[in-house]
Amino acid sequence: MKTPLSPEHSLLGKPATYKAQYDASLLFPIARADKRAEIGITGALPFFGLDIWNAYEVSWLNLRGKPQVAIATVMAPADSPNIVESKSFKLYLNSFNQTRLASAEALLSLLQADLSAGFGATVQVSLCTPGQFGQLQLQEMDGVLLDRLDIAVDAYTPDPALLSAAHGQAPVEETLVSHLLKSNCLVTGQPDWGSVQISYVGAPIDQEGLLRYLIGFRDHNEFHEQCVERIFVDIMRHCKPQKLAVYARYTRRGGLDINPWRSNFSSAGKPDNRRHARQ
Repeated sequence: MKTPLSPEHSLLGKPATYKAQYDASLLFPIARADKRAEIGITGALPFFGLDIWNAYEVSWLNLRGKPQVAIATVMAPADSPNIVESKSFKLYLNSFNQTRLASAEALLSLLQADLSAGFGATVQVSLCTPGQFGQLQLQEMDGVLLDRLDIAVDAYTPDPALLSAAHGQAPVEETLVSHLLKSNCLVTGQPDWGSVQISYVGAPIDQEGLLRYLIGFRDHNEFHEQCVERIFVDIMRHCKPQKLAVYARYTRRGGLDINPWRSNFSSAGKPDNRRHARQ
């Protein structure tokens, strides 16, 4: 496992020289624990889940020097001790650009080993090669669209006090969706655009308050994974559902999209990784 570092020491927002020869040292792990402590998670995790990364700019050379391309999908478990900073991930992938490898399987083996070391836990890696590109499909999130609500908004930082549920009413099972999620990179402040799906069983959650809360991330600086965990914890504390799953799909930046999923019930099932129209 690689030693995690602090975000301010990463190459985010700094000039970087792209290396075109394989270099696993470019991966920059960041411990999850510090940000989790900010939202009160210091012991056992209140959820399980995945961070699903899709890398659309993967290329290497075969042994005869001919370029090869693929789309890589990496699934990192939420209980891994680290995340990998996204710019370092991009630089690492680009280090394969002029690297000769015997096969796609050889690339897959390196990705598996290096990324498992970076995240500090075994990750799943798969490659979609050009012959499979035609099988890829778009799919939007299922659920009741919160964005239909005609609300006034004047606050753009997340306020958990906006969250409430009608505990005097019978429990419901429903899925709510919004495409209005926007947060900003923790280090650079650059915008990250996403859609979020919230599935729960419990007292009916006030939808207007939930939408205002989600829009409140618009000026908030955190990495994708941290935003989703904050949403999960805030809903659990203020709405107290019996079951909860939060899934966000962010648009790609630098050829990468990151799609965190957190759940506390196994019947939710692993989410489908089909990308959305904005991805």
